[in-house]
Amino acid sequence: MLPVEFESRMMGMLGDEYEAFAETFQGGKYQALRLNSLKKNKDGKTAAEVLRTSAFCGDEVSWAKNGYYYDADVTPGKHPYHEAGLYYIQEPSAMAPVGFLDVTPGEFVLDLCAAPGGKSTQIGALLQGEGLLVSNEINPQRAKILSENIERMGIRNAYVTNESPDKLSKVFPSYFHKILVDAPCSGEGMFRKNEEAVTEWSLENVKLCASRQDMILDEAAKMLLPGGRIVYSTCTFAPAENEGSISRFLNRHPEFKILTIDGKALGIEGDCGGVPEYVEDAAPGIEGTLRLWPHKIKGEGHFAAVLQKEGETPDGYIPCAANGFLTGVREKDIALYREFEKEFLNVKLQGVFVKFGENIYLAPENAPDIKGLKILRCGLQLGSEKKNRFEPSHALGLYLSPSEAKYFCDLKADDGSAGSFQNGLTFNYDGEKGWYLIGVDGFSTGWGKLAGGIMKNHYPKGLRKSY
Repeated sequence: MLPVEFESRMMGMLGDEYEAFAETFQGGKYQALRLNSLKKNKDGKTAAEVLRTSAFCGDEVSWAKNGYYYDADVTPGKHPYHEAGLYYIQEPSAMAPVGFLDVTPGEFVLDLCAAPGGKSTQIGALLQGEGLLVSNEINPQRAKILSENIERMGIRNAYVTNESPDKLSKVFPSYFHKILVDAPCSGEGMFRKNEEAVTEWSLENVKLCASRQDMILDEAAKMLLPGGRIVYSTCTFAPAENEGSISRFLNRHPEFKILTIDGKALGIEGDCGGVPEYVEDAAPGIEGTLRLWPHKIKGEGHFAAVLQKEGETPDGYIPCAANGFLTGVREKDIALYREFEKEFLNVKLQGVFVKFGENIYLAPENAPDIKGLKILRCGLQLGSEKKNRFEPSHALGLYLSPSEAKYFCDLKADDGSAGSFQNGLTFNYDGEKGWYLIGVDGFSTGWGKLAGGIMKNHYPKGLRKSY
């Protein structure tokens, strides 16, 4: 049952189209996944290359690179490939906003409201390990889930922070080339997918969300470099939170303008632009924003706008945060890691090495100092020092490709051996003793340590699952 006030407003907005819109709430939801272009197998091919013809992948999502629909009888979330980070299950409409950021490798990008991580992992794939991604989530529990997904998808150049927007803007003034604001909203676009969104909806919550969005956008504007762009998105139909939020923002920030989104280029038929009549004092160019209507596409309701800041940032400019640049530890302080690397890896990792107690992280070059920030992840977690030995982290195991490990043990998904490993089981194996990168059908999924013909399982206990 849809809220009466919601139905009344939508009838007024859509007119003759309302019946087609209302019928979508009676149908099934669309399901999709996005293949990971960072993850490489033992032959050097990415998951995006290998799996696009698999049973998991149906029709392409026209507006998302490596996005594919999958049928209801397919369960990619219950497969070892999921835990190995070969794909991210994501609502198809939610894949659209990141494409509008126009991310290029080497840029500094902020995902301001990032949990659970679908859009952040999209950005991470586009950066290709170069530059910096700051993924922020204000809710501590959701920030933990965000961090786990950054790890699962093998992203090495990401900070995961748990801060308020106003705290971040003090640390990162005029810092980012691109910013994504996937704003907290009233969630009307998720009514078909999530019954809880229906029960929690109210006109008062719409107003509250709109006010919160104003604050978030104002803080985002402070953190953007001249010539940079903000992509604002919601999963609601409420004009106050869509055309209204953008119009109010442009009234406060005349240094920004709307860049038009071409819906037809996304494979969307029919009119899908923002509607000036939906709000008072609509900003010039509001027709250039995007509305994804569920009766016009294979996906849920979504809104997006691209905002560009006036000015220009020189090519090759390296931003500096208020705290300055991160200072790493000395080479002698990571001696145990270097010994492990020399013995068990075929690659020598470079960057800024940081230690937190016994844990060692690898941050990107020119990364910002983290002083005063609540941070869950500072780049790639390499592992920890324990009793004068180094133990590699699960994050490192998911990041590395098989060719970068001296020893690689490949298990299979179809015979259950990979699933058994992810469930924590040990197994017999012949080979040189030491650390092995364990794989599933050629892709890394974790660590094992061989001794006496037994492969000891180092898959994290908190992530183990049975299939």
